[in-house]
Amino acid sequence: MMGPNKLVIAAAGSGKTTYLVRQALAVENSRVLITTYTESNEEEIRRKFFEIHGSVPGNVHIQTWFSLLIEHGIKPFQGKLFDWDVAGMILVSQRSGLRGRDRQGRPMYWGEEDFRRCYFDRRDRVYSDKLSRLVIRCNEASDGAVIERLSHIYPFILVDEVQDLAGHDLDILTALFKSPANVVMVGDPRQVTYVTHLEARLKKYRDGGIADFIREKLPRKVACDIDVTSLVTSHRNSNAICELSSKLYPKLTAATACKCTGCRQPVPVYAGLFIVRRKDLPRYLKTRRPVQLRWSSNVKIASTDLPALTFGRSKGLGFDRVIIYPTKEMMAWLKNTQSALKAETRAKLYVGLTRARHEVAVVYDPADGEVVAGFTIFE
Repeated sequence: MMGPNKLVIAAAGSGKTTYLVRQALAVENSRVLITTYTESNEEEIRRKFFEIHGSVPGNVHIQTWFSLLIEHGIKPFQGKLFDWDVAGMILVSQRSGLRGRDRQGRPMYWGEEDFRRCYFDRRDRVYSDKLSRLVIRCNEASDGAVIERLSHIYPFILVDEVQDLAGHDLDILTALFKSPANVVMVGDPRQVTYVTHLEARLKKYRDGGIADFIREKLPRKVACDIDVTSLVTSHRNSNAICELSSKLYPKLTAATACKCTGCRQPVPVYAGLFIVRRKDLPRYLKTRRPVQLRWSSNVKIASTDLPALTFGRSKGLGFDRVIIYPTKEMMAWLKNTQSALKAETRAKLYVGLTRARHEVAVVYDPADGEVVAGFTIFE
């Protein structure tokens, strides 16, 4: 049976989803909610249930975070705040509720006093960056009934990819920790390539700072264990890949490659870290057939026959070998691991490196005699 609230910090390829599915399967005679940020991750969780158990048990409910917040956070309790039907959610990538611009051309936004325009677009869809804030407001207006009801419906709440939550989402997690529900969260702070919103609230915890948030912000009486050792073994990446990718986040427990015979068979003919010069690229792609990874779909790739993904889209996937088209900053870091990286660039490089089981190649033309430590030049 699951004990107190818990956060498990996981490394890439360590089996986060498997861990959560097994936690859910261990609960009998109680309803379990599993929630995660992206729809692709929701599908991955369902797949994992079928793989391990043959089906999703009747007591387990899987739902994306946004859809959960609308169904359980807003609709049952909106009456205290507003009386129109919520027509769903609109995903925004910058601050929502633009009112216009002032004489200097600076943007002005609708505030709480213009409630409808602040939270909803013209079609009454909630702005994604205000969704969790609206849930907190519904909870306050109903004297805590939102969280109380949710924890009664689901005595066990499991959160996957918790590093993607930010701002007022963290307030909702805190309220759930205080509730009678058992909350178990799993995430990899190194993989913040998407964030639910760019809210200024609790901004310092935005780039994978969930453990710091729990240590610094949870009230004394609210318990939440932080487990940094259960999921640090990668069942995907080789030792060389674990070693290099762990250098991106020296403060976190370094990942190590598992020794499971199942994961490590068959032993590949080619393995390791390679630099591929542009002139050798066609031959490398033809012989090794890697998956191509890039910053955005605007980055030119050398082969249209082989699969190509952005770093963000590749999250959660694993391949035998990948080739990375690095940004300038990424390449500077690979040459010198003390080199500065923005949080987003660091996370995307980590995701790119850790997609590969056996082999990572990087497209780069070294100067004569230039050596990139740990890498072999593909001849």
